[in-house]
Amino acid sequence: MGLKKGQEQELIISDLAFGGRGIAKVDGLAVFVDQCAPGDHVLARIVKKKKNFAEARIIRFLEKSPQRIVPPCPYSEYCGGCKWQFLPYEMQLEYKRRHVAESLAHIGLFQDVPVHATIGSSMQYGYRNKMEFTCTDRRWLLPEELNREDIVAGFGIGLHIPGAFHHVLDMEKCLLMPEFGNEILDEVRQFIKGSAFPAYGLRTHEGFWRFLMLRHSAAHDQWMVNIVTTAENEPAVAPLARHLAADYPQIVSIVNNIASRKASVSLGEKEIQLAGAPTIKDKIGPYEFEVSANSFFQTNTRGAEKLYDTVNAYAGLTGVETVLDLYCGTGTIGMCLSGSAKEVIGIEIVESAVADANRNCSLNGITNCRFLLGDIKDAMASVSERPDVLIIDPPRIGMHKEVVKQILAMAPGRMVYVSCNPATLARDLDMLRAHYRPMEVQPVDMFPHTFHIECVARLERIG
Repeated sequence: MGLKKGQEQELIISDLAFGGRGIAKVDGLAVFVDQCAPGDHVLARIVKKKKNFAEARIIRFLEKSPQRIVPPCPYSEYCGGCKWQFLPYEMQLEYKRRHVAESLAHIGLFQDVPVHATIGSSMQYGYRNKMEFTCTDRRWLLPEELNREDIVAGFGIGLHIPGAFHHVLDMEKCLLMPEFGNEILDEVRQFIKGSAFPAYGLRTHEGFWRFLMLRHSAAHDQWMVNIVTTAENEPAVAPLARHLAADYPQIVSIVNNIASRKASVSLGEKEIQLAGAPTIKDKIGPYEFEVSANSFFQTNTRGAEKLYDTVNAYAGLTGVETVLDLYCGTGTIGMCLSGSAKEVIGIEIVESAVADANRNCSLNGITNCRFLLGDIKDAMASVSERPDVLIIDPPRIGMHKEVVKQILAMAPGRMVYVSCNPATLARDLDMLRAHYRPMEVQPVDMFPHTFHIECVARLERIG
């Protein structure tokens, strides 16, 4: 008899799937189980049954895999921030390499493209330069807190439980950001607890305190605190800003974003400067960048250096090439290539990102980069000369088919594709395969203890 939803089933985990879940096989059917390592023997409940696969949730471990390690974070079993803490880091790197290779083989049907060993992060904890914590008027209780009369499910500030937008785990600390960030988190928690203004209700959409966003400069060890509220109220937020600015010289920027919309995003409709500067500065390689509360910047600064070094190596620039940088964002890749190129032309649809790119070029005295604002499908037509090298760094959904057509018509000599999603990388390389051959792919780990992986592909034109 086949599996049924609600059924309890013993499972032996044999592998890890792309997306981070364990895989077990029952009569040839793949069953996906979260929070599992290869070698785990579990009793699980089937929570979803489809024709070609099933999903299950662990009831209890019958025997744990010898490959497991004890996660250092007490929230790792519940928090969605980093689900792979129970895997040794070397094992994480190998599975990430394998998932890139499997995507190329199974989705793109590329069987012989070398996928190199994953370049690891120099910091496995404390590597994130940006963290966003959600406020709630009713925190999610840990299993050991249930049915305890001394526990109150009131205010909390932390990260979301996966799959439940209104469940927020109240966290004393997060190991992914530098330790001082946890001191700021606790100071803000205590202030809000004593405030006369309520935290935002994720179900009721009423309340004042919404998010705390922290940014850290790895180069200068300085911090930005972004307090996100539903309305402008200087008497409510100013005392918190004064306290943080007076007691913590590492905090050089404090801003208040006003986010009145129901959407659970920290990007405000208005920003108010409370203390210090409106930006902090960080560096990737020799280049310095101004980072505002809402601007994009790679969340692992040291990992970004390794990623961009790989892009630079694959671009093979000699100083005479014109480089076209698609989906250029704030221009960080183009700037890091500018010293080896004749000219870099970036295209980006987000107006604020182009403004950041131009400002950061001026900050670094870079004169051979220019940035075009607009949809790539339209803006590529305004590039009159054929680029020698094309850099592609698309969002997770990959490239639009019309962009692929324009790239093929432009026919650059070689391409470097930077991807945060091996599945769409494989799909896009397949669309280019008649004219471009992927020569090698280098995975770079920017997000230790998660299944996410960045990779860089080098493509050469055929013929």
